[in-house]
Amino acid sequence: MLIVQLQNVVLEMVARGAPLARTAERICTEAEILAPGCICSVLTVDCEGAIHPLAGPSLPQAYSDALDGLKIGPQVGSCGTAAFLKAPVTVTDIRTDPLWENYRDLVLPLGLVACWSTPIFGNTGRVVGTFAFYYRLPRGPDAMERRIVEACVNLCAIALERHEAELVNRRLAYFDSLTGLANRVSFNLALQQAELAETNSFGLLLIDVDRLKIVNDTLGHAGGDDLIREVGARIARSVGPGVGYRLGGDEFAAIYSGPDADLRIEEIAHEILQAMKLPAICRGRALQPTVTLGAAVFDRDGSTVDALRQNADFALYDAKEKARGGYLRYRPDLSTTITQRFRAIHELTSALDENRLQAHYQPIVGLATGETVGLEALCRIRTPEGEILPAARFHQAMSDPTAAARLTERMLEAVARDVRAWLNAGIPFQHVGINVTTGDFQRGDLEQRIATTFERFGVPLRHVILEVTESVYMGDSDQTVAQAVKGLRARGLLVALDDFGTGYASLTHLVTFPVDVIKIDRSFVSDLRSGSASAAVVEGLVEIARKLGMKIVAEGVETPLQAKQLTAMGCRLAQGYHFARPADFETVTAILKATAQRTNAAAPASAQPAA
Repeated sequence: MLIVQLQNVVLEMVARGAPLARTAERICTEAEILAPGCICSVLTVDCEGAIHPLAGPSLPQAYSDALDGLKIGPQVGSCGTAAFLKAPVTVTDIRTDPLWENYRDLVLPLGLVACWSTPIFGNTGRVVGTFAFYYRLPRGPDAMERRIVEACVNLCAIALERHEAELVNRRLAYFDSLTGLANRVSFNLALQQAELAETNSFGLLLIDVDRLKIVNDTLGHAGGDDLIREVGARIARSVGPGVGYRLGGDEFAAIYSGPDADLRIEEIAHEILQAMKLPAICRGRALQPTVTLGAAVFDRDGSTVDALRQNADFALYDAKEKARGGYLRYRPDLSTTITQRFRAIHELTSALDENRLQAHYQPIVGLATGETVGLEALCRIRTPEGEILPAARFHQAMSDPTAAARLTERMLEAVARDVRAWLNAGIPFQHVGINVTTGDFQRGDLEQRIATTFERFGVPLRHVILEVTESVYMGDSDQTVAQAVKGLRARGLLVALDDFGTGYASLTHLVTFPVDVIKIDRSFVSDLRSGSASAAVVEGLVEIARKLGMKIVAEGVETPLQAKQLTAMGCRLAQGYHFARPADFETVTAILKATAQRTNAAAPASAQPAA
């Protein structure tokens, strides 16, 4: 009857969610009442086989402390041996039993000379603890004590299982199951606590994994999970325990608290970037992980948690636009810049939704003949009031991959339709240049999109020149752009390096990267006086391009003098306001009918440029 009462008391504690240590202590206290003269102890055994005291109300704290961390084994007292053997162990005389040889000096001074220990099993069959009776006389358990211990072991197993379930639930609630890092809930709590702390000096680092979508598309989500796990592990090692978080998807964060937060948050950012230098193995393939980071420091970059998070997000957004794979710290002007960017994205998205996008074209002419040898397609937006807006008005919107991809898709279709119309009209049309962005390449399907669109309108790809700026073409660290360009050139499409001289370009890149046309930026054309640096650059590029079999187009030609100077330097092709401003389909059709360069009689109307 007394054992039943013990069971009822303990089960009620478990049902009410009492702390594990208090429940175990109550089991020991009740067991000692039922078995006078016995000293009760409960130990837990962790997954590494280490012992940890859980309850022992009648044992000195020093004794319990001495047991903490001991590894179970064949001669580790009664409890360590019982856990190791997975069977009860009775030692009737500690003074002579070899199981206690290394631990007698701990227990004999307490007047305890015998110990009977029983393993506690979890629901998977692993030994999760031990329940022990110590005696002051050299003896073993009697029949009543065996019944008491049997009940107590079962109660301890129930309490430990309940505790383990609580730990699992807590882990699910506060930790990310894929990486083991604290999750978004923990992150939000940590930010609140940091804000309320007396020192409240802390920095926030937001981290995005670059190109996760491409990994998912290429290797499947299992490959993406491998990458996320590896990046999470590297972040955890870089920032230390309790600092890193996975917010979800490709988003991570770090919160550093301390008086030197301003300096330390930047050091952590660079440590994380350094940790990404080595390849990661995902589904058996070696990938180069890269992350982009944005940071803000409390008070200096935001006086509330909400402001801090927004500003760190601004820094990350700007970093993804200007320093992908790197780190940027928030600065006050970012708020205005990004607000303008969001406004531009909204304007472009609205124009796309309302079908207010138009393709305009600027002629490329032969300097010697004045004939139109090609066109560059330029996007224009027509406002609801009928005003035509140039690309500069919505250039910032191109940083948004979704908006940029939609714009490119719409432009590809418009250009393909217009080229088909010119070919049908018998115009000796040669080529049109189409601008693409980093986002177009990062989607991984640019080659297919271009080929499918022009094929639908029956336009051979030899009529298309892909115009890529230096920052897009040569700023790509993982060769995504170069590989896509190689595939497109194999289909017959030509490639132009746009705005040459304003980005990353060097002469070695002209050998390394496959291009057919170099478009010299207008900044060089504006100063072609004899002896100027710009003139020397243009003359040098014309000669290099000739030897490499590439064509040169000078952009931004606005005066007859510039056209004359370029001709004297050996440049054969140019575009700019001196020849024609960008214009709509009807206007450009008239220009083509009047000035299109005609190929020789044997060549078809759609032949490659003769210039």
